[in-house]
Amino acid sequence: MNDAVPAEDPAPAPTPRPRARVRAPELIGAGGWLNTGGSEYTLADLRGRIVILDFWTFCCVNCLHVLDEMRELEEKHRDTVVVIGVHSPKFVHEAEHRAVVDAVERYGVEHPVLDDPELATWKQYAVRAWPTLVVIDPEGYVVAQHAGEGHVHAIERLVAELEAEHAAKGTLRRGDGPYVAPEPEPTVLRFPGKALPLPGGTFLVSDTTRHQLVELAQDGETVLRRIGDGGRGHVDGPADRARFQEPQGLAALPDGTVVVADTVNHVLRRLDPATGETTTVAGTGAQWMQGDPVSGPAREVSLSSPWDVAWWQDRVWIAMAGVHQLWAYDPADGTVTVTAGTTNEGLVDGPGAEAWFAQPSGLAATPERLWLADAETSSLRWVAPDGSVHTAVGTGLFDFGHRDGPAEQALFQHPLGVTALPDGSVAVSDTYNHALRRYDPATGEVTTLATDLREPSDAVLSGDDIVVVESARHRLTRLRLPEEAVRVESVAHRTRRAATDVAPGRLRLDVIFQAPNGQKLDTRYGPSTRLLVSATPPALLVGGEGADTDLSRDLVLNPEVTEGVLHISAMAASCDDDPANAYPACHVHQQDWGVPVRLTDSGTNRLPLVLAGMDD
Repeated sequence: MNDAVPAEDPAPAPTPRPRARVRAPELIGAGGWLNTGGSEYTLADLRGRIVILDFWTFCCVNCLHVLDEMRELEEKHRDTVVVIGVHSPKFVHEAEHRAVVDAVERYGVEHPVLDDPELATWKQYAVRAWPTLVVIDPEGYVVAQHAGEGHVHAIERLVAELEAEHAAKGTLRRGDGPYVAPEPEPTVLRFPGKALPLPGGTFLVSDTTRHQLVELAQDGETVLRRIGDGGRGHVDGPADRARFQEPQGLAALPDGTVVVADTVNHVLRRLDPATGETTTVAGTGAQWMQGDPVSGPAREVSLSSPWDVAWWQDRVWIAMAGVHQLWAYDPADGTVTVTAGTTNEGLVDGPGAEAWFAQPSGLAATPERLWLADAETSSLRWVAPDGSVHTAVGTGLFDFGHRDGPAEQALFQHPLGVTALPDGSVAVSDTYNHALRRYDPATGEVTTLATDLREPSDAVLSGDDIVVVESARHRLTRLRLPEEAVRVESVAHRTRRAATDVAPGRLRLDVIFQAPNGQKLDTRYGPSTRLLVSATPPALLVGGEGADTDLSRDLVLNPEVTEGVLHISAMAASCDDDPANAYPACHVHQQDWGVPVRLTDSGTNRLPLVLAGMDD
């Protein structure tokens, strides 16, 4: 909160800056409300409070970043601000109400959530991207909209302005918000993420929602010990004092220690199973942002939502879900470096430096290949020893389903785990299909091994069995690998997000950016903006693809391709505009969009996208 002002010398209220008076549309969602104790709300019920709508979907790592960014603001302004999550699904599974209930608990969402499976409120607010934040003032008018992550500082400033302005007008209402915490469930594990067999036959499990590591006996049920005190945080030390934040991946090192992907802390931790002692080995604790170093001493380079880890080629490979890349940590010299990926989100094979990923979330190593589950493209991919990236199954960001058969026709739905099997094939934890699948490189066939597994996120071998982490059933499930796959009906889907109708031929793309107040574009070393455009399928674009420094561009769409996705990545750099400051702070603003388009003669010939500055 702002510092208190003596009553006899009140500070004048700031002059409100002009804003367009746009009445906020009503909140509607067929799935109803969560975290409200059963109550339903309208905007009229929230009049007098500053309302922040967070349009999110639980598959999206950028949305999860925003959830974590907003925690401090929510706590600091709890008596004036009401944050409401509007869950707007991409995948079919995310439209299931039970899945949304699980996700709200899994990620520690401590505000009301409106379940909007039909995207009704999404459309009312003309939202184009996950995540998007919309700020509504105490009188019910929209005053700001930000797409992407990294806008919490701008929103905090705006909240302070709105508090002062509406306190002076008498239109601010303070008090408790509508959030009602759900009752905790007494399960042994709570949304476990990954598992690792230990040499003695026991299992180490990342108990993600409880911010702990748990060692289970050979039966996969009996708790032998817990590592971490269960509080959310970043604390090294002995088992009873260490703290994690939503840990996920686990990998055994040759020296007998275990590397842990401490996802929300953006670090790697090393666990000594013999003593239970935990130390941080990579990451600064801050999230990696554009412009940060991509290699160097491991404790001096930031990471971004490391989701899984695997020992391969004498290094720990990291599925860096937060920036759509693979990184590696070398414990011998204590360094980290990027090994594959450009930070652009999509499915592009080729040399590591040119490949595109989309939330790589599961890794499994064999001598010949590093397998990976690329969640947002619903694909199974692999890295060769020369560093080149290849796709075994999957076609792109917006195609998914449950279909067995030849690899070029098979479909997954947001897989989070992959397991190397003894015969050279791999098992895929096909998370949103609640299934365990198998891909055989020798035949190129995909089959289903088991169904009715609730959000499987990983699997490990145990003798002749495979032990599956059933994340949404809060348990490990032991299965005998069957000789023949279970037959399932093929289902294919595309994303539920509505396509934008555009006219074939020339399409004007305008990325709108204005440096925040007190900043200016940084042109000291040349252009400070960059725009990268591509398409799926590539034939959709006849002209305008590639990279350039102008944020506006004429695209040419192929009239013979009736629909597809435009992949747009924009970046702008700005610095503090203070002549008296010899060392101004600089900021990088970046946003990636995947815009589904449908070509029709009545469609628009202009596509505006807003790249928001921090104070816009």
